[in-house]
Amino acid sequence: MKSTADLIETYLSELLSRSGDVIEVQRSELAEIFSCVPSQINYVIATRFTPLRGYLVESKRGGGGYIRIRRIASQHINEISQLLRSVGDSIPQKEAEGIIWRLESDSILSQREASLLRVAVSRDTLLLPLPERDILRARLLSSMLAAVYGYRSNDS
Repeated sequence: MKSTADLIETYLSELLSRSGDVIEVQRSELAEIFSCVPSQINYVIATRFTPLRGYLVESKRGGGGYIRIRRIASQHINEISQLLRSVGDSIPQKEAEGIIWRLESDSILSQREASLLRVAVSRDTLLLPLPERDILRARLLSSMLAAVYGYRSNDS
């Protein structure tokens, strides 16, 4: 069974798909729909609708306040050099998963490729203490993305 956060994310993603990649929602209305506190809406938006995952979020508080979520066009983030710079020399698991999720959602990675990358960068796989784990994760992710990107660009 999906968590409330997963349900909220799915709902907002479906709204974005139907509306042309921009939506405006009210935090209180979403909280009412999902029978949760408004802070849970904030959590979902802050963790799952990030620039790294391809979203810009604007928020206006108050009685007529809203949250506007806009999907960033994929051509702005799919350059491999920019992507590899965002990985850097060290990357936490959540950020690595955000990059993988974005590439999968933009069909740059297949579902199978994304699953393999997630397993490879998982803390359960990289049984090292920090910061070595985040350094190894960045090296693995950079190498795998460069290999996948090279394969895709030579393949088309």
